[in-house]
Amino acid sequence: MAELDGLGQLHAIEQGLVPPPPVMATIDMNHFHAERGSVTCGMRVDTFHYNPLGGVHGGMISTLLDTAAGCSVHSTLAVGEMYTSLDLSVKFLRPVTLESGQVTCVGKVLSRGRRTALAEAQLVDEDDRLLAHATSSCMIFGGWASNS
Repeated sequence: MAELDGLGQLHAIEQGLVPPPPVMATIDMNHFHAERGSVTCGMRVDTFHYNPLGGVHGGMISTLLDTAAGCSVHSTLAVGEMYTSLDLSVKFLRPVTLESGQVTCVGKVLSRGRRTALAEAQLVDEDDRLLAHATSSCMIFGGWASNS
């Protein structure tokens, strides 16, 4: 995968040419789709996602948001570039429960520089109601020669 750019790497995962990251199986993530600057993923809510209070654990929601935001930045990487998340700021707006059904998370790059990127992600339910929102700052490193 090292010879592919970021979007090519994500397409290889999407097309089943390489195994998906283990976290996708851990939370039963589905419907992964990547375009340059945007990534969509989803999850059918199940009780194993629940916290003791009877709703989806905030960590599950944050994982979806972090995946969509971070992978949207990943989709902009040149060959040899890498990134890491610097922060993730999440706003939980509505409870996520079995009644939410299939939830969909869309991440988009808001700004992409040479060394940093800002992305956002929105999580909606089957009725397109906004459940949660996040912003993420990412640091981009490596590949400097290809950016000059």
